[in-house]
Order: sequence, then C-alpha cells, then structure tokens
Amino acid sequence: MSATRSSPTLPFERQTNHRHGVRAVVTGQVGLEKRHFLEQVVSLGRKHGREIHLFNVGEMMCREAPDVVPRRILDLSRHRLTSIRRSVFKDILRAAATGIDMIVSTHATFRWKHGLFHAYDDNQMRELDANLYVTLVDNVDAVHERLQRDHEIRHSLKDILVWREEEIVVTEAMAEGIAGYGHAYVLSRGDPEINVRALYRLMFEPHRKRVYPSFPMTHVMNLPETLHEIESFRDVLAEHFITFDPADLDEKRLLADASEATRRGDEFVTLNVHGHDVVLSVDEINRIGHDIDAQIYARDFKLIDQSDMIVSYIPELPGGRPGISSGVERELQHAFEGTKEVYVVWRSREEPSPFITETASGIFASVQELFQFFQEKGYVAAFQLGL
Repeated sequence: MSATRSSPTLPFERQTNHRHGVRAVVTGQVGLEKRHFLEQVVSLGRKHGREIHLFNVGEMMCREAPDVVPRRILDLSRHRLTSIRRSVFKDILRAAATGIDMIVSTHATFRWKHGLFHAYDDNQMRELDANLYVTLVDNVDAVHERLQRDHEIRHSLKDILVWREEEIVVTEAMAEGIAGYGHAYVLSRGDPEINVRALYRLMFEPHRKRVYPSFPMTHVMNLPETLHEIESFRDVLAEHFITFDPADLDEKRLLADASEATRRGDEFVTLNVHGHDVVLSVDEINRIGHDIDAQIYARDFKLIDQSDMIVSYIPELPGGRPGISSGVERELQHAFEGTKEVYVVWRSREEPSPFITETASGIFASVQELFQFFQEKGYVAAFQLGL
C-alpha cells in the first residue's frame, strides 16, 4: 500500500538561511546534568568536523561572582543576580558575533525564595537570535536521584514535575516571541546516543524529517517478541531521522510500582537509578499520579506538533488481532488534524478500521515496505536502506 497524501513541514527557513553560525539555546530544570549531555553533542560535532562552543550560563555567572558561596548564587538579590547574568550574556553575544556555532545552556525560569521568575533577559535573547530552542527533560526519579546526590535543594516529586513543566512552557513562549512558531522543541535525555545525535541533527541537519514514533505499550508488555519488533522499529527510525520518542520518558512505571507496593502493604518502593538505590514514598508517588498522566498527555501531543510526521507500528497480537490502543488512535488523529504526514505499519491479518485508513497518508505491510516508500520520496538515500 502506498501513500495518498502528504503535508507540509514546519518552517525552518531561519535555520537554513542564518548568516552566522548555528545558535541553539538549551534550557532545562536543575538536576538534569545538562553539561554532560551537551558535551557529548560537542564531541559529536568534532567527529563531523564542526567546532561547537558550549556556554554554560550558570557556571559563567558563578565565575563572574567569586565572592558568592558555591550553590548560593540564587540567594543574591534579584538586582545583583540580573546584573551578573546580563554581564555574562554580553560575553556570549560578543562570541556569537564572530559567527561560531554555539550552544547556550541556561534555565528559562527559577523558582527560589524570591518566588518564580524568568532566568533570561528578553533583549539579549533577541540579540542572540538563536536558530532553535530546546528544553531537555528526564524522568522524575532520575532528576530526584541527581538532586539528592549532587545538590542541597529541598524538593518533592511534585516540585520536579512543576519545574519541568515551567521550563517547557516558558522556553516555548520565549522561542515563539523571538523566532516564531516551529523553533521550540522538547527533547528527552533518553538514550544518550540517539538523543545527542537528535540535537546535533536539529542544529546542523534540518533537511532530515522529524518523526514521532507511535506504538502500543501496555498491550505488549508481556510479549517479548513483539517488544523486540517495536524496539527494532524505533531504532531504524532513529537511525535515519530526528525522532521524538514518547517512550524516552517512562513514568507510568512509577505508578505501577506504587500500585504493586500498595497491594503488598509496603509504604516505600526502592528503585535502582543511575546505579544507586533510591527510596520513594508510595503515598508521594500516588499523589502525583494525575500530574504524571496529564503531562504525558500534553507532552506527547507537543512531540507530535514539533514533528513533520508520525509513523505508527501496529503489531499483530496472538490470534491475529491488531495491537492498537486508544492512545495510538488518538495520536494518529491528533497528527492528522495537525496536517502531519501519517504513516502506519499494519502487521495484523485483520483489515484496519476506517479510523486508521481515513487518517493515514499511507499504510504499509512492513517496515521494509515503508522505507522503500521513504526512499522513493527522497527521505532516505538508497545506500542508507539497511533493513
């Protein structure tokens, strides 16, 4: 089966026509270890013959104010904090004027004793005129573990979710106000190799299609062969495209762990995060259940909105039934209504319903057939097709 309809991509003229080096602003909450992630992007750039300069605003501010006790810079008055930040950003702007490729790592917001306030100067951000704005995100338990290990910040799991959402919303508002629609992205740390490559491609390979991989999760948890099929599908998409994979953030498992602990009568669950045991309160996890679900709903639609197309893999379940969930159907509908390209790999012997056929740009019997179509469309080169 072949495609019957295509849709336009998001605008990216600013990136391809920019007279200077590529400039990316990367935001994210405390506890992400952004520096380590971004240094990997810099290393990948070197492998491709590009020298990417990384500017960490927080570290530069601390060097600018050597009289301030480490980790207490946010205790400064708002006036001095703003003054230090503006001074640091003047150095960044001078470097940008030389035409280098650069990543500016910063927060979009701070929530401290002063309350919630934005962490950037609008005029200076406009002068920087970045090509893209990216909010880096990670699982709540991963951020919690880093905060416990490396910071002295009192927090709850709810705080982590709120901080993450604030960074996304404010970064998107910043990007739309300065650069217009289509320049703000949410990117998970997820698989470091895949997502480091994704950020590099966002910066330097805008010709690559941006893809939201869609697939069932709950229906296939106890089907190892099907899980392997889906994993291979995700891997091949990530190899050839820029992918925003919804499974990179997996916080529903926390709710499942809490539910299982409740059945056992336990008050705590112990998780292994980054090689360390992390003990979480079952009651605290249950209290953020609604927040986790709400953020999954909003974030997955955001990931679709920032993509050019959605590619859905519908496996065949035992008995020949299609492994399609209500969530996958809703994703396909959202992509269709957003005028995205919608492609479906349908593995079941049963015929797809009109809810699939009427929203799909193309339905294919296998990943191989799908990629043959992508080759014809010019989305992948012939020598890349190694399925």
